[in-house]
Amino acid sequence: MSWLRSCHILNTVLTHRAAQWTRCCSTVQDQVRVRFAPSPTGFLHLGGLRTALYNYIFAKKYGGSFILRLEDTDQSRLVPGAAESIEDMLEWAGIPPDESPRRGGPVGPYLQSQRLDLYRQTALQLVESGHAYYCFCSSQRLELLKKDALRTGQTPRYDNRCRHLRAEQVQEKLAQGAPHVIRFRLETGVEPFQDLIFGWNRHEVAQVEGDPVVIKADGFPTYHLANIVDDHHMKISHVLRGSEWLISTSKHLLMYRALGWRPPTFGHLPLLMNKDGSKLSKRQGDIFIQSFQRGGVLPEALLDITTNCGSGFNTNRMGRKIDELISEFNPSKITTHSALLDLEKLAEFNKIHLQQRIEDEEQCHMLINDLRRQIQRAYNTEIQDQDVLHEDYIRRVLHLRKGHISTLNELVSPAYSYLWVRPSVSGQQVAALTAEAQHIASLVLRLMEERGEELAVDRLNKDLKTLAKQTKATKYRELMKLLRLALSGLQQGPSVAEMMVSLGRAEITRRFQKLLLLSETS
Repeated sequence: MSWLRSCHILNTVLTHRAAQWTRCCSTVQDQVRVRFAPSPTGFLHLGGLRTALYNYIFAKKYGGSFILRLEDTDQSRLVPGAAESIEDMLEWAGIPPDESPRRGGPVGPYLQSQRLDLYRQTALQLVESGHAYYCFCSSQRLELLKKDALRTGQTPRYDNRCRHLRAEQVQEKLAQGAPHVIRFRLETGVEPFQDLIFGWNRHEVAQVEGDPVVIKADGFPTYHLANIVDDHHMKISHVLRGSEWLISTSKHLLMYRALGWRPPTFGHLPLLMNKDGSKLSKRQGDIFIQSFQRGGVLPEALLDITTNCGSGFNTNRMGRKIDELISEFNPSKITTHSALLDLEKLAEFNKIHLQQRIEDEEQCHMLINDLRRQIQRAYNTEIQDQDVLHEDYIRRVLHLRKGHISTLNELVSPAYSYLWVRPSVSGQQVAALTAEAQHIASLVLRLMEERGEELAVDRLNKDLKTLAKQTKATKYRELMKLLRLALSGLQQGPSVAEMMVSLGRAEITRRFQKLLLLSETS
């Protein structure tokens, strides 16, 4: 009975959450506006991409708009090129914003540093209504407060001293040009709010925090003010952000109430973690999107693995593209559990998506052009025959290797150099395998004459077994080693038959004529 009761309770909770999402989305489908608002103090990483992706999918699922806003108010920490790179990476990933610094839009500008007057006006409005005040405390005093708190084992917080300054004291200090910030007056009696993922929440911030700064001494706003001002003026309907901001939401709601604004609906996404449950850190150099791009990872593979390890979809399978992610998205299925990312599986995800691209004619053409550029960069003057750069040749290689390679980059590695450059083979290498190299080379040349232009792996496998019976003292194993050596100069790799189909009849003939000459001279 207890098991049945538990199932009933779980079903009730899930049904309630589904109904909650349906109410918040279906009634405003033509008004859904979500935003991704990173700070260009660094380049886009996997955690940021995942937040952007869920916002993009949510917008497209409900016919809304996806906005990119760059929160560049922390001028001291800005990284040159990061702002442009963030938008570049979203476009590369296939989740471009509808409105952004680059694309523009009806509620721009989309850089916070270009909206300073708006924040200043809002802060002054809060001061005039008694919800904010000027604070003249020096950095030295604030540092002493922090040290005292830490010494007594307390959490550092501002003591709200300037809250109690008389109006004439404030005016006198302002007239003297005293450095100052503006702080928001936190009040008790925070109303609970219903988060779309974490349910009902309430944090009495006034009991644990000092009044927060909303305008810094340099005139720039802090995140707490800028994000609510922008969300209001940009008509953001849903704020989907990382769960680390859940505890700050009550503070933001106090600001909405003080300004008389209607807040958006909040949904806090569970964090993306390493597979062992540790935090995904920016210090891990391999989590930046640009490094994945340089490593030959396909954008759809990144989107696939970051959603596959999380929740929010009707099914959980590998190989999904963005359109499938949108159609299978079910926000009521997003859980509060952290998403555990196993990057060791990325190669498998990439292999699946690379195969899908190879099998799509238009995308395969793009892969061919990309691989051709890589071949020219990697081998340039070493290429003896320009036919290896021909579209048909590269397409044949791609189709034969699909399902075996994880990235396009692999095909320009030393393991595949034989596809683009003729290998060097010595008489000693040949002699170590067999004394019948000349006879075997002749047999292969005769086979090529008989087979014509069209070669197939299955047929060649049979032909090579037949050919092995025509040797006198060379076993099948040594025969395969010799053929592999003549074709590639390597001891391992794809099957000999596949190598032959990749290279084609003319190139096989050249390489075995070379083996024939080598055998005659030695």
